[in-house]
Amino acid sequence: MDMEEMLFSGRLGSTFPLPVTEPFTFKMARDAGISRRRLGRLLGSGLVRRPIKGVYLATEAGDSLALRAAALRLVAPPDCIIVDRHAGWLLGAEMILAPGEHLSLRPLSLFRPAGRGRLRNDIAASGERSVKDSETDEIGGLRVTTALRTAWDLGRVRWRDEAIAGVSMMHRLGAYDPKEFVEGIKQFRGQRWVSTLREIGPIADGRFESPPEAVLALRCHQARFRMTPQVEVFTETGEFIARLDLANEDLLAAVEYDGAEWHSSPAQQERDRERRLDVRDEGWLVEAITKGELFTRTGDADVRIRRLHHQALRRRGRRLAS
Repeated sequence: MDMEEMLFSGRLGSTFPLPVTEPFTFKMARDAGISRRRLGRLLGSGLVRRPIKGVYLATEAGDSLALRAAALRLVAPPDCIIVDRHAGWLLGAEMILAPGEHLSLRPLSLFRPAGRGRLRNDIAASGERSVKDSETDEIGGLRVTTALRTAWDLGRVRWRDEAIAGVSMMHRLGAYDPKEFVEGIKQFRGQRWVSTLREIGPIADGRFESPPEAVLALRCHQARFRMTPQVEVFTETGEFIARLDLANEDLLAAVEYDGAEWHSSPAQQERDRERRLDVRDEGWLVEAITKGELFTRTGDADVRIRRLHHQALRRRGRRLAS
């Protein structure tokens, strides 16, 4: 099947020289007669994707834990432990990898047990780490940190935004009790970036439906604006109107994240406008925050959150305590 036929069908087809249901490396592609240029065209057309650095997969193969494990097996040395973001990815946490990671190809999170030295290649962000046997599982022939240990590790990073996003996505798996997560933070006393873990640990929540939503909740917390995730709004007659990303039911104030995937088309924006008009008719104040407003240096999400908080308090005859 030539390139035009592939594009028309959206599939690599049975004539592709490698199994379309299995991941492969560039060396495997080259050995099968696929040039770098052809592989680049397949990537550019969307027929092939890179789930992780150094590994390719036919888009038609879809996604599964088995495929994720197979992809990691191609590049992970046998004595390594899969940790951090890639452990979460392998365990099934959605959106755990950084946005666009399949394009920027950040190094894999692979560590060796303490005393065995670090990996030295351009694929892995490696080092040594002390991990108990009870803190690892085997998935598809790979040794990977458990969901709970992975969550603790993801929270011990420099940046609070990254920490709360990673931990919250792990909480969504439902693989452990969040109380156990918080109680276990003390064991990392004195370790690097444990202060970040202590700060975001009690705030992280599996009800946040995306990493940006978790970051938005952190901004609200930093503004001392108490919020509950996924609050449903009904009319006085009990008719469902909307589910709000983050809301304070006492003050009838909400903050929502409008990501490009679900809130950018004219139809999506019109639905958002109508939904929020209905919510406002029920007495709610609603502030919508976009990616640029939340993550860029010129973004004003913090200012808008504080302004909403003051507005909500004023109409209740209250003010923010100094």
